Amino acid sequence: MNRIKPATYILFSLLFIIALVILCMLIGPVRIAVDEIFLQKYSDIMRLRLFRVILAIAAGAGLSLSGVILQGVLRNPLSEPYVLGVSSGSGLGAVIGLLFFSHVAAASHCLAFLGGILTIIIVYNIARSGNRLSTENMIISGILVSALFSSLLMFFVSISSSAKVHSVMWWLLGNLQVYKGIHVGIVSSAVVMGLLLAALFAKELNALSLGEEDAMHLGVDINKVKKLLLVISALVTSIVVSMCGIIGFVGLMVPHITRRLVGPDHRALIPASVLTGAAFLLVCDLFSRTVMAPAEIPVGVVTAFIGVPFFMFILRKSRKAYFN
Repeated sequence: MNRIKPATYILFSLLFIIALVILCMLIGPVRIAVDEIFLQKYSDIMRLRLFRVILAIAAGAGLSLSGVILQGVLRNPLSEPYVLGVSSGSGLGAVIGLLFFSHVAAASHCLAFLGGILTIIIVYNIARSGNRLSTENMIISGILVSALFSSLLMFFVSISSSAKVHSVMWWLLGNLQVYKGIHVGIVSSAVVMGLLLAALFAKELNALSLGEEDAMHLGVDINKVKKLLLVISALVTSIVVSMCGIIGFVGLMVPHITRRLVGPDHRALIPASVLTGAAFLLVCDLFSRTVMAPAEIPVGVVTAFIGVPFFMFILRKSRKAYFN
């Protein structure tokens, strides 16, 4: 397959995102003509749409960044926050906050964040053998922990009052609607910081993709780099999930597709994946709020419809062939 020059791909992605932003600002349950955008009566609608657009960009970029990091560290195309249980851990924390601490401001966001961090710690400690981290064990441990937390999550939902079930389920299925700019700012800041930190370790990710022995010969402190990158991935994912709910498979699909288009060099792959993830989630969100307007489909449902078949496709691929 002929690959695209990274600079060309990034430029095209930026232009595509700009076009999508304009489209998302204009299209919704309430249609607004271009010449009416700045009218006072539409100011609140446009503000909420702007928050939603920025959050979609940040969330898509953050989940894609986490996927790139995990796939590079673990050398496995199936690695992503949803599969490794980080999303389920964050979801469990958020549900506990929504059901039992709803009277405390930002309790669900804080507990979702802590849940994601705790999950990656649990998965890491289950998977490691001595000082070595097995890729296969990490995937299996993530799936098992994810299943456990999903079961606990459903248990809490089943015993909750009917008045709270709808809001909880809506959040769990992924929701990009926010009403305060501070929420958008928190997610955006976390993703930008995660991107800058990941970019500093692009060469180390390239070395890890060659294999642990080759990375050691190149002077990479494998255990230290792996731990740090896993923490970055967990932090970004937890913050995104704490604000947006569980939006699965973005971190699986986007890095894989982008790698095929621009190549495996993480110096180009990281920014290209971030932009692709932002564009992808913008498209999914636009679809989710227009296809059945005025009703809205949770954006996590849309990504799952696309992601599950994609996961099955990747599952059939050889890991060795994937990283060549």
